[in-house]
Amino acid sequence: MQVSVETTSNIERRMTIGVPAQEIDQAVQKRLQETARTVRLNGFRPGKVPMSVVKRRFGAGVRQEIVSEVMRDSYVKALEEKDISPAGWPRFEPKAMDEGKDLEFIAIFEVLPEIELGDLSTIEIEKPKADVGDKDLDNMIDNLRRQQADMKSVKRKSKKKDVVTIDFKGYIDGEAFEGGSAEGHKLTLGSGQMIPGFEEGVTGAKAGEELEIEVTFPEDYQNEELAGKPAKFEITVHTVEEPVLPEMNEEFFKKFGVEAEDEEGFRTEVKKNMERELNQAVSNKVKNDVVDGLLESTEVEIPQALIDQEIDRLRQDAVQRFGGQMQMDPKQLPAELFTDQAKRRVKTGLLFQELIRQNDIKAAPEKIDEKIQEIASTYESPDEVIAHYNSNPQEKAQIESVVLEDAVVDHVLEKAKVKEKKMKYEEAVQAGQPQR
Repeated sequence: MQVSVETTSNIERRMTIGVPAQEIDQAVQKRLQETARTVRLNGFRPGKVPMSVVKRRFGAGVRQEIVSEVMRDSYVKALEEKDISPAGWPRFEPKAMDEGKDLEFIAIFEVLPEIELGDLSTIEIEKPKADVGDKDLDNMIDNLRRQQADMKSVKRKSKKKDVVTIDFKGYIDGEAFEGGSAEGHKLTLGSGQMIPGFEEGVTGAKAGEELEIEVTFPEDYQNEELAGKPAKFEITVHTVEEPVLPEMNEEFFKKFGVEAEDEEGFRTEVKKNMERELNQAVSNKVKNDVVDGLLESTEVEIPQALIDQEIDRLRQDAVQRFGGQMQMDPKQLPAELFTDQAKRRVKTGLLFQELIRQNDIKAAPEKIDEKIQEIASTYESPDEVIAHYNSNPQEKAQIESVVLEDAVVDHVLEKAKVKEKKMKYEEAVQAGQPQR
């Protein structure tokens, strides 16, 4: 077998492979003999079909099969011979395939890029600094109670946190616009669900009242056709309901998986959960900044094969998130929906791998145990969760992967410019929303 490799770009290779005709012919002959022993043709007894007939009927198809198999196997051997690691499966281009002549073909494929990491000291990280205050805790418990509240119709004027059922129709320059109307819409006043001014305009209205309000769409509104434009809404208020909050008792606590005897115990557990959420949000925000900094400081040519693989994974994830609601082949989802996200993920993965390789970063066993204990602490039976991970190598490996990523982030933080920024609890949690 003859092999030559041409470098056509930083990540593309063209490998020309030649295979002696004798090797192809012998494989074809062997396959035809196997076919002759099992094929059934009218006029011949099983196993007695003449080779000339078998070759005439099946020769072309068998040769095509053998050539495909030889190209695949020869390609794999050539990679080993040249010590090349491809980033994905190749595209084959046959050059000579005539019977009795040497087989020659080209395998075009991508390899992982050589990466020259940028200066980590230029990366700027903004780390939220926040805590869970008494007011934050009060707001959280109020939200939890409102989730379980019963609704009671009232005849008074509506106020913040009431739920109103309304019909509305919006007009711009005197004409109704698409998406600007609804019937029987339930709106929690003060929730920020509607554009600025809308909820304020409904606040103070009673059931059965009809009103008109004038508002202006924000300049950054997602629908560019409406952004910045003044609008008038005709609104009919059908009902005004106030939430009747549940008592703070053991029955209420159990609805949130908390075993507490009194309100103080419940508040303690809720605060612990909020602190966990805050710590995770800060970690997410810092990691996002690290990734953004790495992407901006280092140029990487990304193999298309890796992008395509990641797009397929994202398609599959999208279908799974919808569960039984989306009965479809993931391939039907347009690749364009996932391209930017796939590129970000692939480039991030390549940069993390390079940092791990250059700095011999490892996931410390004690850190893996800490992460498992952290996860287990959120369950009713932590010991069972810990035992589960320790007895399932595949799931423990996933934890190890997370810990390894955290170690990479820590390494970058040691070099980067980190600035703490004071934030309120809700701001910090919002800032830590993970990027997709």
